[in-house]
Amino acid sequence: MSQKSTSSLSLPTSNRSCERSHLQPLPPQNTLKPSLSVSHVTLKPHSFLQRTQDFLCSIQFWLIDCTYKNPNAPIEDRVKDLLSRMTLQEKIGQMTQIERSVATPADLKSFSIGSILSAGGSVPFEKALPADWADMVDKFQQAALESRLGIPLIYGIDAVHGNNSVYGATIFPHNVGVGATRDADLAQRIGAATALEVRATGIHYDFAPCVAVCRDPRWGRCFECYSEDTNIVRKMTSIITGLQGKPPADYPKGYPFVAGRNNVIACAKHFVGDGGTEKGINEGNTILSYDDLESIHMAPYLDCISQGVSTIMASYSSWNGRQLHADRFLLTEILKDKLGFKGFVISDWEALDRLTEPRGSNYRYCISTAVNAGIDMVMVPLRYKQFMDDLTFLVESGEVLMSRIDDAVERILRVKFVSGLFEYPFSDRSLLDIVGCKVNIAEISI
Repeated sequence: MSQKSTSSLSLPTSNRSCERSHLQPLPPQNTLKPSLSVSHVTLKPHSFLQRTQDFLCSIQFWLIDCTYKNPNAPIEDRVKDLLSRMTLQEKIGQMTQIERSVATPADLKSFSIGSILSAGGSVPFEKALPADWADMVDKFQQAALESRLGIPLIYGIDAVHGNNSVYGATIFPHNVGVGATRDADLAQRIGAATALEVRATGIHYDFAPCVAVCRDPRWGRCFECYSEDTNIVRKMTSIITGLQGKPPADYPKGYPFVAGRNNVIACAKHFVGDGGTEKGINEGNTILSYDDLESIHMAPYLDCISQGVSTIMASYSSWNGRQLHADRFLLTEILKDKLGFKGFVISDWEALDRLTEPRGSNYRYCISTAVNAGIDMVMVPLRYKQFMDDLTFLVESGEVLMSRIDDAVERILRVKFVSGLFEYPFSDRSLLDIVGCKVNIAEISI
């Protein structure tokens, strides 16, 4: 597909059957797949002619073949079908992750935003209960589903020792404490319990686990590490199976996996070498040969990938003076090509801004450098309109190739299909009572 045709906001008539512009959103389906019954369609209160057109369009929506909406179609076929229907603006929207405090229903719908996150301390309101979180996430999701193609968004949170941002949730020890047990089964059970309490709030995506190998205790984030010993960290990556579920024995290597609605999308972080910086300086420089980087700091990612981890977050740190968010060799040639990772790579918070001094001073350069290096989804998280405008310019000017955009969006859509978001976009309210439940905690006890 040419750049010009992909960038256009108009679509061929044959693709309009899958648009949602004339279709009212469906109500949350917490236990069943969306019905094909026309009774679920709500007509707009306009003229009789308009109502008739809307009704016919809604029937067409269900009856005309849309591969990406068929839950029985192969995932890769769904990805390719949906990608072929997307405009450049919609593709860039899917690559954009924004903070909940700046998210509006109108922009989620208009720009087809791919993901929202809650930063540390960013809550619906003080002491918000799990049901309040679910209400908020579902409201955002409803807006996303009203976009032209109805692509659900991913909501992410740092549930790094239990769903620690939610009032009343079960809190577990930090990684350094869990690692001290050397108990891989315990780590897996903690992951499973955390996944349930995250999904109870309507959230789909957990920015965990941190699989850094702390080589200098002066690093202020060493408590996020399971150990200074690579082998122990590798052992504790079993938490990913708890978070996402266990893939079948014959599951394709490197392909993202999420077992079902009681599991979350996991994120191994921070790739790579964040625990090995010189003098333990946070976001510093890891000075190592490639062989040492691979054997000490990259090894845990092999275990994460073998367990079907869906996403990997790049590190703020540098390797031999090269910032990870700008390192195409590590992000693309090693992680994606050599290790075969098929999920998506996400940036850290405002990490692109840190590629220049003063931070963000040449934002287009920051964007082109990171995206071309292999960043697929950008945790913008605030000035998302500028990010989208600048990335659009970079694509239209040829500084970022459309093939790179398509690769990033394919990876994002793959994770969304694998995780069942298209079939079950809303929260499962039956899980609410499990948050902080003594029975759930008892199942994890040593």
